[in-house]
Amino acid sequence: MTHQPLSRIAQNLRDGTLTARQLAEAACAAHDASEPALNAYKHWAGAQMLAQAEAVDLFVKSGQDHGPLMGMPVSAKDLYGVPNMPIFAGTDAALPAAWQAAGPVVQAVTGQLGLISGKTHTVEFAYGGMGTNAHWGAPVNPWSAANAPRAPGGSSAGAGVALAQGSCLVALGTDTAGSVRVPAALTGQCALQTTRGRWSRAGIVPLSPSLDSPGILCRTVEDLAFAFGAIDPGRPQAVQARALSGMRIGAVQNIVWDGADPSIAETTRAALARLERNGAAVTDITLPHLDTALEIFGQGGLAAAELRAFMEMTFPERIARLDPMVRARVEMADQLPAVEYLRRAAVLSAAAQAAAAVFDTVDVLVTPTVPISAPLLADLADPDAYRQANMLTLRNTAFVNLFGWCALSLPTGLDHNGIPVGLQMIAPPRQEEALLAMALGVEAALGRGPDLLGPAPRAARPA
Repeated sequence: MTHQPLSRIAQNLRDGTLTARQLAEAACAAHDASEPALNAYKHWAGAQMLAQAEAVDLFVKSGQDHGPLMGMPVSAKDLYGVPNMPIFAGTDAALPAAWQAAGPVVQAVTGQLGLISGKTHTVEFAYGGMGTNAHWGAPVNPWSAANAPRAPGGSSAGAGVALAQGSCLVALGTDTAGSVRVPAALTGQCALQTTRGRWSRAGIVPLSPSLDSPGILCRTVEDLAFAFGAIDPGRPQAVQARALSGMRIGAVQNIVWDGADPSIAETTRAALARLERNGAAVTDITLPHLDTALEIFGQGGLAAAELRAFMEMTFPERIARLDPMVRARVEMADQLPAVEYLRRAAVLSAAAQAAAAVFDTVDVLVTPTVPISAPLLADLADPDAYRQANMLTLRNTAFVNLFGWCALSLPTGLDHNGIPVGLQMIAPPRQEEALLAMALGVEAALGRGPDLLGPAPRAARPA
């Protein structure tokens, strides 16, 4: 039932072979079978979802159609305001009720009578790539061995876990340096990071206004394209797969392979070879100014100063209570002169403009999404180990945000730990439709994630 593409589920809801109540019940059953062991949700809204599903079924019977996501369970990262649901933003206490107001992205879902399944866990204020949270614990990567829980990736940590669990069909996240692509890669899902400014950030607790971008996670690229079309305010036409024949793929060679797990490198290169055999023109590319962008990222980029400013203006009393892994970087921002912040912004803008020339010769760039396997959660308790893993995990995704581009991740296989491996595809600003079209062609050649990987060992199988 729920393993079908979203387009088929939407059709089944409308022709009466499936009900919203059945979808909601399946989501609740999947949640109950593996939560709290997986710890995907900060707030579960199962009872509310079931009640709303019954109302949706009445609308369907009366011939009403409110949009593509009608009746579908959709989770929201705990940075999104959702009316009558508490919002913590990963902190130790709920934010004031005013932060529950829905912005345009949530309104797009609820306006179509999509069912919000609950609020998924996030790293505190989304400031981290591993998915850990000192206040509420980390969601557990559902591909972990039973006695060795691994990181789910962050900061949209619960989003990928919830999808693998089967408690939602679409997951709303945010992405500042890889925060939808990283958890998608490490949990075997697909994710789209939209171009900054394409989707409104209103109604979402900020980390870095200069870099934040709403995004979505789904089980397949096909589902991503469906959900993107449903949510995007431009109401784009349905995305059609682009044939691999003639597709110019630039495989970035500088920096992104450094320190890569051999099994991840092997899996990624095998996927690229398969694309080449299917007609794609795969060319090795040196991406200009990548080192410049990553040097600034390693120094704290723009996010540390912008989060510090937001907290000083909004929640100054919470700074001392921050997760230690977050607080250390926020406090370091005190030492950043305004002139250095402005210099970084100017250098990144110039670097992005120069680097974009690469798209004159290729249609899309590719890298491994995450170059290392998901670390053991126990190892991340050590601050030095955390910092090293966090920087490596975000390295291949962060420059996309710094350059203002859009990107997605899709699975290509499993690494030596049995953790999913992601392939990142990158396109110029506001080229989401073209990116999705190319990714649909890639998915057709490599296989859909659920078929390629099978079910996550620690997650409930969808009905």
